[in-house]
Amino acid sequence: MNKVVGFEISSRDPELTTKFFEDVFGWELGEPNYDYWPVVTGKGANVMSGGIAKGPEDHPHGTRIRIEVDSIDEALAIAKVKGAEVVREKMEFDTFYLAYLKEPTGIDIGLIEQK
Repeated sequence: MNKVVGFEISSRDPELTTKFFEDVFGWELGEPNYDYWPVVTGKGANVMSGGIAKGPEDHPHGTRIRIEVDSIDEALAIAKVKGAEVVREKMEFDTFYLAYLKEPTGIDIGLIEQK
């Protein structure tokens, strides 16, 4: 596992941001859910999915990759030992778990664990 499976773009004005990416790059946007617009880019084998979200206070603007791991708890434990800061502890959603960390140089990363 441990592969990049998506991305998340944070914006304080997600409506404007979604319109920009839709108009300029032709991205397909889904209906918003809790200030999160799902995105599909590419076609066929070249598909990359992600989303555009209203940026929280701890990440108001920017892009995070999402890495799928077998165990968020294990990945966070190792990351902390290696100098990462946990930005958001493991959160539960319908079909997956999600957590955010900041690696030692300040890059934000999302971790996903499927249920």
